[in-house]
Parts: sequence; C-alpha cells; structure tokens
Amino acid sequence: MQKILLFLILAVISFKNYAQLVDIQYNYNGVGDCIFGASNNTKTPLFLNLSFTNLEYTRFTEPLPYVKKLDPGYTGLFTLLRESEERAPQFIFDIQTFRSNPVPDINLNFPYLIPFEPGSFVKPVDVKNIEGFWGSEEPKSWKATGFNTNPGELVYAARQGQIVEIAAANRSGEAKTWYHTWTNSITLLQPDGTLITYKNVVDKEKKLELNQKIYAGQILGEVAPNSSEIILMIYHNSLLSKDLQFIIPLFVTAPGKLEIVNSALNIEVIHPNEIRGLEMTKKEIKKILKE
Repeated sequence: MQKILLFLILAVISFKNYAQLVDIQYNYNGVGDCIFGASNNTKTPLFLNLSFTNLEYTRFTEPLPYVKKLDPGYTGLFTLLRESEERAPQFIFDIQTFRSNPVPDINLNFPYLIPFEPGSFVKPVDVKNIEGFWGSEEPKSWKATGFNTNPGELVYAARQGQIVEIAAANRSGEAKTWYHTWTNSITLLQPDGTLITYKNVVDKEKKLELNQKIYAGQILGEVAPNSSEIILMIYHNSLLSKDLQFIIPLFVTAPGKLEIVNSALNIEVIHPNEIRGLEMTKKEIKKILKE
C-alpha cells in the first residue's frame, strides 16, 4: 500500500512555540500491519510522546505513556498488527516532542560533584535570578545552584551527560532549536533524561562537539570572561504540566556526605572515583579512572 508521510507540527522548547522538527512515518506491509518510525531532523536528541485518540482493527501494546528517545536521523518505533481479515489498522494520533524526557526516572539522592578542581576550595552563592534563561519571560518557579569563581577557572562536569548545546557570547542558528536563551553556557542531557545547564561556562579551546559524552569529573570548559560566578540548573519537561520542572541536586561535600549547598558553606572539592564511575561502563572505568 502507498506509504504515507505526515509532517506534524511539534512542541519544542516552549509549549507556546512550535516547529517542524520531526517526521512521523508509517507504512503498511504486505499483510496489512502498520510499521511506525520517526525522523529527528535536528542535530541532538528529542523525546517523542505519541498517543492514539482512535484505534480500530488493531491494539497498541507498548507501555503507556509512550515516550521514545529519538537520536538524530531515523528511529524505528513500533508495529500495529492487523487484527481483522477485512480491514487494516486505522487510527488517529497526537504527538508532542520535548528536549528532555517528560517522564524521567529521577533519583533525587544522586550524588553530584562540585564542578571545580579537586583540592580547591569553593563557596556557594545564593542565585537571586535567572534573567535571560527563557527570553524575556521567567519560569513561574525555578531552582538553581551557584558558586563563586574567577574568569578562566576550569569547570568540571558534575555528572555524566551528552552535550546538546554550546552557546557562546552571541547566539546563532534557528531559535526553535535552542534549549534556552542564555549565552556563554553549556547544556548536557543527563542519563536520567534531565538537562543540566552550566551558565557562565565557555569552551574556549573549542574541544567540545554536539552529542559528545562527558564523564563526571571531566573538564568541561572554563569560567567565561568577566564572570564572578557560575550557575548550575537542572530541569526537565513534564507530560503533566506545561511548566518546566526544576531539581536541586545533592553534592558530594565530603567523603560519604551529600547535601544541598548554600552560601554558609566553604567546601573543599573532592571527586571520588566511586562517584565518578557510577554511570560508566566497566570498560570506561578501566580506561578513564585507570582501575
């Protein structure tokens, strides 16, 4: 049967802004089953939520809600099996796409590393505002962690992640592909599906690439010129709300100690290998941690 290609308008970044970044494709095979796939036309991962509003002559057997990570390019999704001798599957569906996993499995006790040179001392700061994060708007509620620092100081990854955006002093490209509107920042997609943005951090040596894996405790960049603090913000989309959801992480502040940092602390930075290796494979542990 004829292949049908639908170009659907998908929600990206803000639920108020829409862009055609994903093509949903479905094709009937020789026995009448319908095979679904999706093409992510962007340079970094998207998360697809697909839901059927009408379904006949077949059953949808995937776990609900159906959320699928789409790497750039084509991803096979699922097959609707024909259950009628006379009719092929018929359906109507809705989709949304998100920059982060809208149903993340978050461990609120996950240990994050203080993102500075091990052995140095750092003082947290209270973040008063996140001006410029969402254009002229600001999320209704937000949470962020800040640290005092100096321009040029090295910044280390607090947790493993995949680089999805590198924003310099001036933004370029299509705004519909941006993760936020901050400049001088680096954003990673973390293994649990959340995003982490390092504000006032730059890739001066141009060593980073989109989709590159960064390991916990690995040098990420350096503090931007004229910056006296960096801000870490962890957030994700949600199927249950149009607002971004924000997370305050627990940091490793001493051997065996995790806490939410505040401006009353003066912390000696440590990067224990047992924490750095939590999300590494055995091969990565042997190669990177030399164990």
